[in-house]
Amino acid sequence: MVQISENIKARQIGFFLVPNFTMIALTAAIEPLRLAHHVTGKRLYDWNLISTDGNPVAASNGIALPTDQAVSAVKTHPLIFVCGGLGSHDYNNRTVFAWLRRLDAGGSTLGSICTGSSVLARAGLLKGYRCTAHWENLAGLIERYPDVEFTSELFEMDRNRLTCSGGTAALDMMLNLISLDYGDDLAAEVADQLLHERIRNKHDQQRRPLRFRLGSGHPKLLAVIAQMEENLEEPLSYAGLATSVGLSTRHLERLFQRYFDKTPTRYYLELRLNRARQLLVQTSLSITAVALACGFISASHFTKSYRGYFGHTPRAERRQPEPETALIHK
Repeated sequence: MVQISENIKARQIGFFLVPNFTMIALTAAIEPLRLAHHVTGKRLYDWNLISTDGNPVAASNGIALPTDQAVSAVKTHPLIFVCGGLGSHDYNNRTVFAWLRRLDAGGSTLGSICTGSSVLARAGLLKGYRCTAHWENLAGLIERYPDVEFTSELFEMDRNRLTCSGGTAALDMMLNLISLDYGDDLAAEVADQLLHERIRNKHDQQRRPLRFRLGSGHPKLLAVIAQMEENLEEPLSYAGLATSVGLSTRHLERLFQRYFDKTPTRYYLELRLNRARQLLVQTSLSITAVALACGFISASHFTKSYRGYFGHTPRAERRQPEPETALIHK
């Protein structure tokens, strides 16, 4: 058993629940704290749940959790995590924003889980910081908050800002926090209790490697798709992509037909259209701005391509409610 001083004082951590927060991310953050107590026999962490008014808050899975305090009762706090989820990119509560700014001014460390970083960004509390969020939301956040350094890391610890991408990334962030507070041995014992075979560091990927997502291990095909994903705003030419991996355009086309039953041009177009949908749903960028950000030369061309793929126009996309299951996997 890891030896801990008898005089240790429990570290206080608060979790502010945004409506439709992601349940798995919250519990993944709390359970390592509980197990640190279980492993050592000492209360190393205390935590509380906070809401706007002190009432229960429903997660995106429909389960409502009771909370301990309203924001009005929390005047100071050493560490607060904003727990986001479905629809957090549109969260706009001035009372909460003002509360978070007061905590920051008072010296609090602020963090976020899943899309909670969009709440901190909207409150103006991430300017000049390096932070992360769920991969599905990164494109919209990067466009919406150019003064924030968003990364695709699993989690980020930049000075007095702690952010993670959601899901089980919250588990790894907290295990790393335990390691910083009490050492690697305790973090490893807690990970063992969780049947978590390896504590991931911030540089581990949020998503499965491309070869697993695509069901193909062909190195040249993977290299081309990686270039496509990295160049959506200014699409690379079909011939240029083929040349970059030492293939003829005909050979590249055969590979795409074999593995995806579509041309490289069509595959690239669908990548850009799916990115456009993310920006339409997650930002207030104009239709023209979204079109340009996704490599379309005009709004009319974009609208025609969008309708052909999704069955409705970009404008109609914004009128549709976001699917309730959209963030359950986070």
